[in-house]
Amino acid sequence: MSSTELAILFSDISGSTRLYDELGDDIARPLVTACMEQMSQSITANGGTVIKTIGDEVMCTLPNADLAATAAVVMQENISDGINFEGKVYPVSIRIGFHFGPVVHEKGDVYGDAVNIAARMTALAKGGQLITTKETVESMNPVHRSNARLLDRLTVKGKRNTIDIYEFVWQEDDATRIATGLFTASAPAGKLKLTFGSEEQIIDPTMLPMSMGRGNRADMMVNDTFASREHISFESRRDKFVLLDTSTNGTYIETVDGSFYLRREEIALRGTGKISLGRELDQNPDQFISFEIITQ
Repeated sequence: MSSTELAILFSDISGSTRLYDELGDDIARPLVTACMEQMSQSITANGGTVIKTIGDEVMCTLPNADLAATAAVVMQENISDGINFEGKVYPVSIRIGFHFGPVVHEKGDVYGDAVNIAARMTALAKGGQLITTKETVESMNPVHRSNARLLDRLTVKGKRNTIDIYEFVWQEDDATRIATGLFTASAPAGKLKLTFGSEEQIIDPTMLPMSMGRGNRADMMVNDTFASREHISFESRRDKFVLLDTSTNGTYIETVDGSFYLRREEIALRGTGKISLGRELDQNPDQFISFEIITQ
């Protein structure tokens, strides 16, 4: 077991469940396989090492932040043109998060705070985005550093201080979009009420982030086999309460804005609604979570 500083990068296919739903297994499976192969090739071509693949996600290490940024851009550029299958090009998008910091090597895997932060950056990313941290940007060369734009400031569980989140711009039209979207560090005006069975919690922003799932580490436990150990989390961001899915089976949510399915995605909560972990609401009549934004 040894410790060193490396860039940890996670890349996964955005909306892969939707691909299977819309295209069927016979088309979606080879598309996902081809996408995973392209991501892995981009990593090794830029001096990286693929540590493992997890479903539709690749985890890798690279020697430094510059190589991580380069590999991430190459991946996005290659995938942005779509994946060709049997003469037809299908649109596929990926999201990438990376962080440079100390890790521990053990039996071909890597562990440590840097790994957790990199995974968190990936969970925050949307399809087509590259998300990283201030510390990672500061370790880049000036050319790469000039392509990073401050995006948000978040409180991450287990960290004493907030983390400055940066998007690494890889398309020319990204600069305007990011420049007009700088964060506003303000807490939600109100509280979040969560009800699950007989359990009820009133949460103010100072209590966040908090997680829900079936594991012992979850702040609010949900005893359901369809739920992941830490299935969802709630955060305070840009004067809103935000629900973030970090699960395997996804989250179904009904809000005043409509019904949504999230998988490693996030949504700002408004008004009242219902949340179901891993199963559609009509298939989960006894295990859903009710939420309410209390503004007074």
